[in-house]
Amino acid sequence: MKRLLIVRRCEPIVRFSCCSVRYGECRRNHAASTGGYTIDGCREFIAEGEEGTGTALKCTACGCHRSFHRRVQVYEVAWDYGSDTSSTE
Repeated sequence: MKRLLIVRRCEPIVRFSCCSVRYGECRRNHAASTGGYTIDGCREFIAEGEEGTGTALKCTACGCHRSFHRRVQVYEVAWDYGSDTSSTE
């Protein structure tokens, strides 16, 4: 006798929303003109001025432009398992 087995899975609905962007370590090669490879070890971008000014794109720690720093997008993850709509009436 064959039996039919129905398995119901409750799959979560994952929603990603980008909540902020920050800039990590500096990747500027300071020895590029001599053919070598040297980085300064700056661990995080720290803006020199306020947002909207010309100095906001310059790092206080290493003096590099923000584009030399690794861009990191911080995502907010929301899990929604939903509600069980089936009833045993």
